[in-house]
Amino acid sequence: MARNIQSLERAAAMLRLLAGGERRLGLSDIASSLGLAKGTAHGILRTLQAEGFVEQDTASGRYQLGAELLRLGTTYLDVHELRARALVWTDDLARSSGESVHLGVLHQRGVLIVHHVFRPDDSRQVLEIGAMQPLHSTALGKVLSAYDPVAHSEALETERRAFTDRTVCAPDAFEHVLDLTRARGYAADVEETWEGVASIAAPIHDRRRMPVGSVGITGAVERLCQEGELRPELIAAVRDCARAVSRDLGAGRF
Repeated sequence: MARNIQSLERAAAMLRLLAGGERRLGLSDIASSLGLAKGTAHGILRTLQAEGFVEQDTASGRYQLGAELLRLGTTYLDVHELRARALVWTDDLARSSGESVHLGVLHQRGVLIVHHVFRPDDSRQVLEIGAMQPLHSTALGKVLSAYDPVAHSEALETERRAFTDRTVCAPDAFEHVLDLTRARGYAADVEETWEGVASIAAPIHDRRRMPVGSVGITGAVERLCQEGELRPELIAAVRDCARAVSRDLGAGRF
C-alpha cells in the first residue's frame, strides 16, 4: 500500500485548523496545535500562502484561509447546484428523446461528465459520470468552447486530435463551428468523436448569465438523424432542457 505524503497531511491539517475555531491564528498557535516545529509550520504556511490557500494579516502576522480556497469551494458548490437543478429536467429529456443525457462542465482542458441519465430502454449501458470528453469534437465541448472564454482559449491551445475523418481540427474551421453554435444556440457532433454516434448539446447559464455547463443527448446516428440532418424535435428538446435548467439557476428567460 502506498504511504501518504506527510507534508500534504500536515498542510491539510493546517487548513482544517484554520477553518475552525478562531478566525486567525499565529504561527506559535498553529505549530503547537499540530505538534510541529515552528520552522516546519512556517515552511508549510509559506507554501500555502504562495498558492493563495492561506493569507497573512500584515498588522498582526496571524494567518487565515485564503481566497483560492473560497474559489475552489464555490466551484464545488456550483457543480453540485447545477446537478441538483438539472436532475428533473435531464430525466424528462431522456424520457422524451429516448436517448442518454449527459451534463458536462469545463475541467482540465476537457469536458467532465458530472451527471448521466441512461437511455430509457433495457440495453446494457455504462455510467459515465467522471469521464472526460474533448472540447473540440463533442457537442458538449463545442458548446462550452463557444460560450465560455476560458474553454474557448483552452480548446484552441490544446491539440485538436482527429478522432474520425469528420473531426474539425483546423483553427479557422473550428472557429466557424463555434460561430455557428452561437448563432443556432446548440452544437452538434455527428460522428466527429465516435463512428456511428451523434450528439446534440446546448448551454446552461447561471443567474449572472455566465455559462456554467452544457447538457446534451447522445445516441446512434440513425436515431438522432433523419435524411442526413439532425431531427429538429430533438434539437428543440435539448434546447428546452438547457433553458429550463438555466431558469432554475436564476438566469431568467433566454
